[in-house]
Amino acid sequence: MLYIVPTPIGNLEDISLRALKVLREVDLILAEDTRTSRVLLKHFDIRTPVRSFHAFNEHKAVDGIMRQLEQGADIALISDAGTPGISDPGFLLTRACRLAGIPVTCLPGPTALIPALVVSGLPTDRFYFAGFLPHKKGRKKLLQDLAGRQETFVLYESPHRLSRCLGELAAACGPDRQATVCRELTKLHEEIVHGTLDELQTQFPPGKKVRGEVVIVVSGRE
Repeated sequence: MLYIVPTPIGNLEDISLRALKVLREVDLILAEDTRTSRVLLKHFDIRTPVRSFHAFNEHKAVDGIMRQLEQGADIALISDAGTPGISDPGFLLTRACRLAGIPVTCLPGPTALIPALVVSGLPTDRFYFAGFLPHKKGRKKLLQDLAGRQETFVLYESPHRLSRCLGELAAACGPDRQATVCRELTKLHEEIVHGTLDELQTQFPPGKKVRGEVVIVVSGRE
């Protein structure tokens, strides 16, 4: 069986008892960055073998992993933080398992998407997750599409592109659209800033040093 195992996005106490049990009992752990994951595994004294599985080797690695699964191995997939497959490697392997009839189970657990959405105070009955925007090709068109959506939408952004992204969102959606920027969720220096897109641009101007992964939640078009 393939186990999709979410890991904490910052606070190590957010890992579940079931996740720890699975990570201890499987034959192999696939990790996006073995150096990052070994910090977590060492903290909980988990000694299961670990192998690298990231966006750059995902296509090449799938066939070998499938052979191990077909021979009876139990394998856990983890990412650096959060739930694998959500803007992280995992889709190709999960699809391959489905096509081959290999059982896949996903444990519930941490992801930056839901806490940011809930804490934003914006409508949550329907929402659209855009993930990371493309850097160049298709970016402007996607921003225009997002601006026209009536439901709340959520996207991920890197800290050094936050100011640029807020400016693009303000241009596409209008400066008065309500939004929330969440940074370093669950960590010691967690920061959650609410306001209009215009106000958020003031909070995060060009040149301001921003650290940590960022989630942006934007209200839908009225």
